[in-house]
Amino acid sequence: MRAVVQRVTRAEVSVDGERVGAVERGLCVLVGVGRDDVEADAAALAGKVAGVRIFEDDEGRMNLGVADVSGAVLAVSQFTLLGDMRKGKRPSFGDAMEPARAEELFELFCERVREHGLGVETGRFRTHMQVELVNDGPVTILIDTKKAF
Repeated sequence: MRAVVQRVTRAEVSVDGERVGAVERGLCVLVGVGRDDVEADAAALAGKVAGVRIFEDDEGRMNLGVADVSGAVLAVSQFTLLGDMRKGKRPSFGDAMEPARAEELFELFCERVREHGLGVETGRFRTHMQVELVNDGPVTILIDTKKAF
């Protein structure tokens, strides 16, 4: 699984003009599920997201996690993170998991994040969404469960 993790002061996701998920201070996490991903990837990614220390402490150093700042997570499924641009100018999505199984692993990821005591809001799977956020910093981290932790 791949994730783009952004430290935000606020983030929201809308479908057809209706806000379906929103957080104030916390993380906006765009999640892509690859065709070779399994339950262990969802759990590993959740652990990394829940524990990532990208919030500043009193000394201005990134030492705090989202729970430390009473933040929450907005998780948005985004298969385009699996886009392959090695050939041509149009991405290939052959590495993305088929939608039904991808949704299961995305939901498992969200549940595992909740098990870390965090609030999780989401978008709607397989819909056209609009994501608005204020990236604080900006701070953006890439996580890929297929790369050694």
